[in-house]
Amino acid sequence: MKIDWAALGSVFGVSLVVTVALVALFTLGIMGLSRRERATAQGDSAALAVTGAYVCFAACAAAVAYGISLIVA
Repeated sequence: MKIDWAALGSVFGVSLVVTVALVALFTLGIMGLSRRERATAQGDSAALAVTGAYVCFAACAAAVAYGISLIVA
């Protein structure tokens, strides 16, 4: 049995980059919701922060759905 180390390294690299990107995107969504709570406490409007948070969560969900579709197909 022969292992293709270049392909294994490539899969590892792509997996690492995508994982870090998804975690960062989800963190931005959490920060947007946090800003909404802070703005509500101060009496300000935070519509842009909430919209950005929902966009981040939707992008995370789309990436996960795409990954599942790649696995199932």
